[in-house]
Amino acid sequence: MEDMLVWGRQVLASQPFSMLLGAELLAFSEGSAELKVPIRPELKQQHGFAHGGVVSYAADNAITYAGGSVLGPAVVTSEFKINYVRPAIGEFIVARAAVVHAGKSQAVCRCEVHASSDGKESLCAVAQGTIARLGQSSGSQ
Repeated sequence: MEDMLVWGRQVLASQPFSMLLGAELLAFSEGSAELKVPIRPELKQQHGFAHGGVVSYAADNAITYAGGSVLGPAVVTSEFKINYVRPAIGEFIVARAAVVHAGKSQAVCRCEVHASSDGKESLCAVAQGTIARLGQSSGSQ
């Protein structure tokens, strides 16, 4: 399990956009993932809370990690939906994703994104997505 987390962190470190946001993989095991993103001033929108794109990124990436944990490393998001339930206000957000169902070529995953302030968490978004395994034929990317 620790090997998965180490490997997952290496993958995250290879993603320039994730590094730009300051994302950190907190937990990664078969069927689940937990991703943290600090709410820095440059990631906020005009009302002072985390931009919806940052919240969406956290949910999408956590879902992709969870799906990839059961499908293998060559995966992409094929579908994604998010519901914002309250502004993400605090020091950071944490996205916790889990596989709901996995087949041979895709996995459906759910995620909750919580904003953390002074050690207290508030649910700020709920998401669901489908993660697809990339094809193994010579014509796939």
